[in-house]
Amino acid sequence: MSSVPAKLLQTLQQHHQHRLLACLQLLPPAQQMALSATLADVDFDLLQATWLSASQPADNHTSVDRAALAQAPSRVVRQPVSATDHQAWALARSIGEQAISAGTVAVITVAGGQGTRLGFEHPKGLFPIGPVTDRTLFQIFAEQVLARRRRHRADLPWCIMTSDATHEETVAFFQQHRYFGLTPDSLHFFRQGSLPALDAATGELLLSAPGQLALSPDGHGGLVTALARAGLLELLQAQGVQHLYYHQVDNPTAIVADPALLGFHIQQQSQATTCVVCKSSPTERMGVLVDLQGRTEIIEYSELTAEQAAGQDSNGQWIFWAGNTAIHVFDRQFLASFCEAGRELPLHIARKNVPCVDETGQPLPTATDGQPNAIKLERFIFDALPAATNTLIVEGDRQREFNPVKNKSGSDSADTCRAALSRIAAEWLHATGLPVDPQTRYELSPLVALDVAELVNHHQQGTLPAITRTTAGCIIATAP
Repeated sequence: MSSVPAKLLQTLQQHHQHRLLACLQLLPPAQQMALSATLADVDFDLLQATWLSASQPADNHTSVDRAALAQAPSRVVRQPVSATDHQAWALARSIGEQAISAGTVAVITVAGGQGTRLGFEHPKGLFPIGPVTDRTLFQIFAEQVLARRRRHRADLPWCIMTSDATHEETVAFFQQHRYFGLTPDSLHFFRQGSLPALDAATGELLLSAPGQLALSPDGHGGLVTALARAGLLELLQAQGVQHLYYHQVDNPTAIVADPALLGFHIQQQSQATTCVVCKSSPTERMGVLVDLQGRTEIIEYSELTAEQAAGQDSNGQWIFWAGNTAIHVFDRQFLASFCEAGRELPLHIARKNVPCVDETGQPLPTATDGQPNAIKLERFIFDALPAATNTLIVEGDRQREFNPVKNKSGSDSADTCRAALSRIAAEWLHATGLPVDPQTRYELSPLVALDVAELVNHHQQGTLPAITRTTAGCIIATAP
């Protein structure tokens, strides 16, 4: 194995990676070099420690203790009710708008997933979701970004995180549509990383083919290293960006670069701010934000029993009410700090069946006990929250801001998302005084109005584009 560095061979022997050693011995020199280069980036100490931890007998006390210790979040900006509340929100909105205009804000869209759960074999961002026009998720966000830039006369860089599975098709889609009116140099496509799958029984790295590791995306928590690897953390710093608005591609009603959320984040000098919504029921399948031993953390719904999920505080309020929308604002410098040695976000494990082969390319047999053969690893961006010295939670308007498309049918499906987009457009049109038919589907482009106040102003000024009526419904749109 002359093409394999001696230090790598020693590392593989120390960590009992017998299959990799045998595979390297059988590979021709060029493939030896390629696999050796891949393995050079693997932290075998971390993987072994993770596997050993995963191999310990299950202990249910950890999650029970977390739930028992958790309290409802104390530092929360709730939805405005009183006149004073509305004044506070107006001030925050003004601060956020100033930050956007000053060029200190960038948008990050996490779009590495495919639409497999929707029966859509393409990047999820290409999924058609417009209730009348079938505009894609990507187009709706692109129009929001463009409209926000025009309103605030700002650069507002847009960083889109793809994956190996979605990158090429995503870039080609934007090129095909001429970037939806955005300048190409203001968009930054970057790939999330991958992590190797481990043999659940032995901790060895699995092979998908001779000379190729079985890899899977490293989760939305891989954002930090992906930004750094693409040179975007340095670029954004050079451009004067201080605040990173983060959202996922599956929620087209998210308010991109929401000035109010940004304003509260800046006003209260938060390092990590999260938009939450009140859960519809105690058992709704959402992670929830809580105070836990003086820190802000997220407890997953799978960690809670039904009884715990319905727990109330001394005022009769749900403890676990603050549902995570996956909308955050991060301080750029704080997020960049996770690139430092010893400060990486923790790894999480998921037991899955992964097709794999031995060193000769022969498929490995499935486990006789019926258990998944592999451990997949990923990182979660919300694990940054406990590390922040100053966090903030802001309650969003659920009906307006959180209508994700995750499932093929039922709740959080394409049907419920399209209905929400149509409902929002109809509500805004009604606010202008225009007649609205409850049986008609409506669709409103962000290029016409980013909010109801802008739409009302267009109507009052006589600048509202004509409503186009089709057999599918009513559209108010404008070209980029």
